[in-house]
Amino acid sequence: MSIYTLHKKQKLPITKVQAWEFLSNPKNLKTITPDYMGFNILSGADRPMFAGQIIQYIVTPVLGIKTKWVTEITHVVEGEYFVDEQRFGPYALWHHKHFIKPIESGIEMEDIIDYKLPFGIIGQMMHPILVKPKLEEIFNYRTQKLEELFGKF
Repeated sequence: MSIYTLHKKQKLPITKVQAWEFLSNPKNLKTITPDYMGFNILSGADRPMFAGQIIQYIVTPVLGIKTKWVTEITHVVEGEYFVDEQRFGPYALWHHKHFIKPIESGIEMEDIIDYKLPFGIIGQMMHPILVKPKLEEIFNYRTQKLEELFGKF
């Protein structure tokens, strides 16, 4: 059983409050997700983030196949971090930690995603040729989009 980790950091020239207001609003996920992903929130994004919040999405991650993704916000420390975990969707495990910390002239955002693929050895074989490159592409897009919205550090 392989559990993989994607670890990303990004610095932005904004305040911790600005970062939190944007990143903790599930509606903003669409803005920082590539259009080809067909990202659409079905329910659960109608109030400020809280522990126990269930958010349902439709995504089209590969080959035009629409997938329902259900996440739960499991931990929230306002202005500091939150954790979302997949309850139903394309991964056997998805645990995504989002941290925000102030630095000189801005903030540093840190994402740590621990994930496991379904389908045993077949899933493991797909990781280096499909899943890891796709996740890198999605998070690179996110980096670029956040820089467009808030400026480069």
